[in-house]
Amino acid sequence: MSALLDLLIPARCAACGAPGAPCCPTCQTAWGSLSEITRAPTIGLVPVYALARYADEARRLILAYKERGRRDLAPSLGMAIGEALLQLPEPDCCLVPVPSRRHASRVRGGPHVQRMAEECAKYLAWHGKHATVAPVLRLKAGVRDAAGLSKTERVANLDGRIRIAVGAAPPRGTPVILLDDVITTGATAAACARLLDASGIHVSAVIALAAAG
Repeated sequence: MSALLDLLIPARCAACGAPGAPCCPTCQTAWGSLSEITRAPTIGLVPVYALARYADEARRLILAYKERGRRDLAPSLGMAIGEALLQLPEPDCCLVPVPSRRHASRVRGGPHVQRMAEECAKYLAWHGKHATVAPVLRLKAGVRDAAGLSKTERVANLDGRIRIAVGAAPPRGTPVILLDDVITTGATAAACARLLDASGIHVSAVIALAAAG
C-alpha cells in the first residue's frame, strides 16, 4: 500500500518541496555532527549536544514532523541522529526519549521522539551497532505546552510532573542518552536527567536534533 501511494502521490521534501523523498538529500545536510551547547539548568549535570540550530531547513523539518503530520520524516531524522552517534568512540547505547503530553501524542500519531529513537536504533543496527530504546519517562496530567513559557515557567511546569514507567528500565551497563527534538532553555532535559539519576539511571548525554536560541 505504501509503495502504491508513493506512485500515486509522490513524496515531497518537507523542507523545500522537492519531489522524491520526505527529506531530500540537500535538506538532509541541515544535520551536522554533535555540537555541545550550554544551558544553565544542565550545567554540571549532563552534557548537551545538538545537530543543528533551530532555524531554516532544520526548523521546517522538525515542525513538519511534529505539527504537520509528516510522520514519514521519522526515518531521516533517526538516520541523522544515528550518523552522529556513529562518530562516537562507543556508539552502542540506550536511547531514552523525552516524553510528550498525552494530548500532543494523540495529535501527532504517537510519541514522536520515541518514534525517532526507534528509527535511530534501526539505523545503527544496519551499521552493526547496538542500540535499545527505553521509553521510561512519562508526563503526569497538568503539564502545559512549553511553547511560549519562560525559563522559570518551564521549570515550574515540570516540577513533580514527570514519572518513571514501571518495568521499562534501560539495560544495565549500557550508556544512556536522553533524546529530544529541540533544546530550548534546557529545563526539560535537566528535569528528566535528575529524575533518571535519582532512580539509579545515569544519563551520559542529552542529544537533540536542534538547539533554539
